[in-house]
Amino acid sequence: MTKTLISPQDLVAMDDVVIIDTRAPEAFAEGHIPGAVNLHEIFTFLATSDAEGIAEMTRTFADAFGAAGLSGAETAVIYEGSMNTGFGQSCRGYFLLDFLGYPKKAVLDGGYDAWVAAGLEVTTEAATPTPADFPLDPAGASVLLTKDDILTALDTPGAVLLDVRDVDEWIGESSSPYGKEFCPRKGRIPGARWIEWYRFMKPTAEGPRLKSPAEVLAELASVGITVDDTVYLYCFKGARASNSYLALKLAGVKDVRIYFGSWNEWSRDPALPIDSGFPVAAE
Repeated sequence: MTKTLISPQDLVAMDDVVIIDTRAPEAFAEGHIPGAVNLHEIFTFLATSDAEGIAEMTRTFADAFGAAGLSGAETAVIYEGSMNTGFGQSCRGYFLLDFLGYPKKAVLDGGYDAWVAAGLEVTTEAATPTPADFPLDPAGASVLLTKDDILTALDTPGAVLLDVRDVDEWIGESSSPYGKEFCPRKGRIPGARWIEWYRFMKPTAEGPRLKSPAEVLAELASVGITVDDTVYLYCFKGARASNSYLALKLAGVKDVRIYFGSWNEWSRDPALPIDSGFPVAAE
């Protein structure tokens, strides 16, 4: 069984892999892991959770992963610059593969920086992948939440909504990581608890890494979440939530799902409720 997080040395020892670089094309051109395929759309794609949006996302990434050479036999190994330089975009790729039902996938722990630090070969030569028929498995779709799922959850006990955005977004000073006024509304989804995504990581001599399961569970306990809770994650567009998704899954939280449309979608629909202004503690 493939580990979720693998080291550069693990990757060197692996056979039958498709390596996917999620960084910007300019960074990829300056140097990348030999054989890697550049798929920056993993980061840039903005999802909506209506039927048309989910169909578009499914089609876009099934085609892209198939073009990269994923047939179901290969292990997809995804990386970014480090574990946080792309807001967790390597983990976003992992989540997309989970959603599409792909069975063999991993994230390069520490990303390209870890590969370079290990003194391993880099190249500027672009690979020419052999396209494959990507094997869609609808069973994976259960990890994806729609805005209707979230709206229902606001009035239905049973799931914990966890916001993992940066603090300025949580308190309503900014609408996104891309500018204060990027979205039409600022604030948060009513009833959400908050743990800034950085808190699931820690600095190490080798760069930022996800915390240990015990440390992640301690962070969750600070807002009353346990391994037995159903946790609904959101951020701005699903990248930071995907980084948190891996952290929670590795810590043993049994049921973790992502509202992938996140604040980018929710804030643009004036019919959906928000809490705005500085959060006030319940009495």
